[in-house]
Amino acid sequence: MTFTLPNLPYSHDALAPHMSKETLEYHHDKHHQAYVTNGNNAIKGTEFEGKSLEEIVKGSFGKNPAVFNNAGQHYNHLHFWNWMKPNGGGSKLPGRLEKKITEDLGGLDKFKADFAAAGVGQFGSGWCWLSVKNGKLEISKTANGESPLVHGATPILGCDVWEHSYYIDYRNRRPDYLKAFCDNLINWDYVDELFGKAG
Repeated sequence: MTFTLPNLPYSHDALAPHMSKETLEYHHDKHHQAYVTNGNNAIKGTEFEGKSLEEIVKGSFGKNPAVFNNAGQHYNHLHFWNWMKPNGGGSKLPGRLEKKITEDLGGLDKFKADFAAAGVGQFGSGWCWLSVKNGKLEISKTANGESPLVHGATPILGCDVWEHSYYIDYRNRRPDYLKAFCDNLINWDYVDELFGKAG
């Protein structure tokens, strides 16, 4: 398969003031585009040509860094844009997801605190995650373009903590960015949709 850059599911200014138009112009239009372009070039003539994105991500992990770094980030960002929406966040979650977060992670407030702590605690570039593994929800963090997908889990929510995702708006205040993400941006319906498939 060939990687292509998707359109954002909202306008570039739709997430302001929590994520600015300028951030999305750089992050989506330039950074994500670079992963698409470089990924397509890296895959040419390799065993990964013609495979699905998930197969490429899993198959190249630890074997082909040029393919993995770009395919991994393309996979992460395809979801990242959908993990956010205007007027997102809040405390109203689809019922089955809220129940599972309470069961496995001690409730929504504890989830938000632990999820943000994972993002703040990721040294350097990376992501923090909510994923399903062996039927249970878990919070984790990964470096660079890694995701729970390469560790036997299914990611249902992720937040990008590479500096380019927040530095224009928050400078070095990563905790403030993560709080804004949890409180005002998360698209819980999309998280629930992925949770339903991961079930």
